[in-house]
Amino acid sequence: MRNLTPETISDAFAEYAKEAPSARTRDLLVGLAGHLHAFVRENKVTQAEWGAAIDALTRAMKFTDDKRNEYILFSDLLGVSSLVDMVNAERGGTESSVLGPFHIEGAPVLADGGDLWRGQVGEPLVVSGRVTDRDGAPAKGTVLALWQNAGNGLYAQQDPDQSPTNYHARLTVADDGTFAFSTVRPVSYTVPDDGPAGDMMRVLGRHAWRPAHLHMIVHAPGRRPLITEFFPEDDPWLDRDAVFGVRAGLVLPFRRLADRAALPARLAAPPRPPPSLGGPAPPARPPPRRPPPPPPPPPPPSLPAGPPRRGGTARSSWSTV
Repeated sequence: MRNLTPETISDAFAEYAKEAPSARTRDLLVGLAGHLHAFVRENKVTQAEWGAAIDALTRAMKFTDDKRNEYILFSDLLGVSSLVDMVNAERGGTESSVLGPFHIEGAPVLADGGDLWRGQVGEPLVVSGRVTDRDGAPAKGTVLALWQNAGNGLYAQQDPDQSPTNYHARLTVADDGTFAFSTVRPVSYTVPDDGPAGDMMRVLGRHAWRPAHLHMIVHAPGRRPLITEFFPEDDPWLDRDAVFGVRAGLVLPFRRLADRAALPARLAAPPRPPPSLGGPAPPARPPPRRPPPPPPPPPPPSLPAGPPRRGGTARSSWSTV
């Protein structure tokens, strides 16, 4: 097309794409190009600025491998991953959230009532809950994919001192939809910030912290998988999550129990107490590879309690012992 102008280049791109075999692919790419063109026009992007953006994407390749994907990190930190989740979320059940980069396929099977903690560093935690359909009937045969970071703030993929599947598991719920397992209380941590995505955060004056959370994918027979995560209500980073993954319905109380008899009876064995309670010393772990946290933000205002939600996973009861 001759005599292109800043105002007509988007129409030219759409014209070039008219013969695309997939209408959906055509609409997505024409829309993306149109928004990029509008961004350049509105901000009068310079050659140097556009070159810096391309350089950041090129550098991202050097930080991407089978354990880390810098492009996913960019998507997370820009809020795009969270937005894609929200605009596609089903309404009426447990809320969904972002997948994150550390889920693995084929995690070890954990029996209902099993132990993921195994006396490692950190505060022991018992998680129990019930999976139902939208009518409250138990979702028999549901498999939960579980993963989280260790007590030192690192996921197994980040830490050579952990086994590759540490704190990763698949658990099948009981016939009545209930489940329980023991693990370690997850801790807040920083997303990787040593690459171009971290450079973007520093240019914006942003931190890289995520609140503590436990990841879960709910695989119920005949249903679309539900990707979600749960957060302790006392975490100081809930209102400043670097990847925008927090949802109000996924923030839960962690209750401290003084009586071990109050724990679910199905647990394979009571979690062993940490050293501070007189138990055996756990294996030595390296300190977290992250900078000291800045002063935490002020606590968020209390949220009014709402009615329980049904469908997907029911609210889990969390207790530290």
